[in-house]
Amino acid sequence: MSTFMAKKETVERKWYILDAAGKPLGKTAVTAATILRGKHRPEFTPHVDCGEYVIIINADKAILTGKKLDQKFYRRHSGYIGGLKEVSYRHLMATKPEKAMTLAVKGMLPHNSIGDKSITRLKVFAGDKHNHEAQQPIEYNVGE
Repeated sequence: MSTFMAKKETVERKWYILDAAGKPLGKTAVTAATILRGKHRPEFTPHVDCGEYVIIINADKAILTGKKLDQKFYRRHSGYIGGLKEVSYRHLMATKPEKAMTLAVKGMLPHNSIGDKSITRLKVFAGDKHNHEAQQPIEYNVGE
């Protein structure tokens, strides 16, 4: 008996929907990264992109535990001298909660071509409305 290896041509992708309301941002991001990578599937193959599509709703209602709202920062650098830009997570969650969730998920994916393709299948929405009803997403509980 030989080991099964998935092929990217034969992978059938489903759509899952995660509700982040009242749940920690990190736990929601871990669940999303696991589904995007395909590690929840029995036919997971590390070198093949066999993940699914993920829709995260209510990203603005996700919570950060402890003092992370004031002590955690999103930092980026322009490349010029003195070009460091900092935004606290309190401000980031108030203005762009989708960006905060996307950054958390992206950091949990592999930093290679498979991770780059996987992050494109993530759809994040601040409210409870999304425009992917036609794909018939399946409810997935965070923490399963």
